[in-house]
Amino acid sequence: MNSDPRALRLNGWGYADTVYPLDDRPYAWPHLAARLGVSPRARWAAADPAAIAIRSSRLSGAQLRELTSIVGEDNLRTDSAARLACSQGKSYVDLVRLRLGQVTNPTDGVAYPRDETQIRSLLYWAGANDVAVVPFGGGTSVVGGVEPRGERPHVALSLARLDQMLSLDRRANLARLQAGMLGPQVEAALAAEGYTLGHFPQSFEFSTLGGWIATRSAGQASMRYGRIEDMVASMRMVTPAGVIETHLSPATATGPSLLQMLIGSEGSYGVIVDATLRVRPRAAVSDGRGLVFHDFDQGAEAVRAITQNEMPVSVLRLSDTEETAMNLALRTRHSGVRALTERFAQAWLRASGHTPIGGSVMIALVEGELGQVRRQVAALEAIARRHGAASLGGGPARSWSRERFRAPYLRDTLMDHGILVDTVETATPWGNLLALHGNVEQALREALGERSLVMAHISHAYPDGASLYFTFLAPIERGHELGQWERVKSAATERILGAGGTLSHHHGIGADHARWLGRQTGEAGLAALRGAKAALDPSGILNPGKLFQSEGV
Repeated sequence: MNSDPRALRLNGWGYADTVYPLDDRPYAWPHLAARLGVSPRARWAAADPAAIAIRSSRLSGAQLRELTSIVGEDNLRTDSAARLACSQGKSYVDLVRLRLGQVTNPTDGVAYPRDETQIRSLLYWAGANDVAVVPFGGGTSVVGGVEPRGERPHVALSLARLDQMLSLDRRANLARLQAGMLGPQVEAALAAEGYTLGHFPQSFEFSTLGGWIATRSAGQASMRYGRIEDMVASMRMVTPAGVIETHLSPATATGPSLLQMLIGSEGSYGVIVDATLRVRPRAAVSDGRGLVFHDFDQGAEAVRAITQNEMPVSVLRLSDTEETAMNLALRTRHSGVRALTERFAQAWLRASGHTPIGGSVMIALVEGELGQVRRQVAALEAIARRHGAASLGGGPARSWSRERFRAPYLRDTLMDHGILVDTVETATPWGNLLALHGNVEQALREALGERSLVMAHISHAYPDGASLYFTFLAPIERGHELGQWERVKSAATERILGAGGTLSHHHGIGADHARWLGRQTGEAGLAALRGAKAALDPSGILNPGKLFQSEGV
């Protein structure tokens, strides 16, 4: 079973003993005050999670005895702490509700099946008892992917007991892994054999393999390793209609891809129990560079050129001017030799006509053998220079790598000070990228008001287009917290779809995007997806209200 002695924060991100303080970042509050009109003295006290009262479990005594007979007494919990922890993910809405102490529809129990047989029995029992089942991995969804929806009793089906690597085929570079493995467990098991999956989403520490597959996750190194759907060679899923195991083959032409239909199904079609994945030998070395462009347009052209030249880059991330300015404001104050080096670097940049302030910064990381990496970095820098970039050296890439998994903790710090902070993300072909960037930025500013901060970055790039990941901040409208979020979310999503973006690039659909899915698929496409749901889950017990707006089929 997944185990870690460190407690997790219920009403925030990650470990309870980890925070993102701004005390040692002297430029942060002046920047936030200038843009948002906020004060570091403003506070928004959150409700004590231990004091949040939730209704009693609606499962009857007979139902609890039947569930216990399926999973065992030690693998079923109905106490408030366990139920509360599995009743929401980590979206802004989830955290606001917890801060307000308003968890109105908690799950009624949490089951921890040990194997596939118990999962099959649990789903059969749920269908017979009209109880909804929500597959639960790491609970890191930011789009309402795991919250109970509808009037039926709910059971959260935790995959925490399914956390082992089952096999490794060295000749084919394939590893079979159970779906409940957390990111660090996946990498530790593979690293012991000299391999890596190479999948590192920002939720890596707390999300699971099954969750990645269920939501079509994209990790930060997707340009080298691909997205999760590129890594999955086959998978095994338990559905109310039976067990599906897709055929393991390097390629096939046996009709539409059943595998790809199941990937991204978000627990609505079945419970992923294990998957066979394409893994790679671990890279010998990695190296990175920071590069500054005069503006975002120029940097986006460089990203396109690097991608279409098939440069073997692992990470290629470009911040627009607003995000670059925010990142600079979050830097710590240095002293001694490091401070002197920074002053020399800034003077050189100004002399060459570049400055990160008002510019657009790219982070690039390359992995491989030493000589190969050096050549690739030099070639990448040459392309960037042809698009007007100046090198910032390796420091920005190292700093970004250090902060990568700490960044989500900043949201909690900002919310503590009464600041709304959330994200929307999309993707589009290169010819539409800059127009989409401007359109969504405008929609967010209009919805948020004058006192707001809207920034974006390209986090994943492809030969034909790229993703855009927007982060937005504004003072929280106290007493109207959820209404404010709904207004902004609707405005941004309508503009994304109207301007040619995809509904979601890597966060999934969940409950937050379900109302718009038909706009992306068309009515015939949506009917086809609903048909698959009806065939695999005829009683509509699995994760109701996700993917599809209605509760059941």
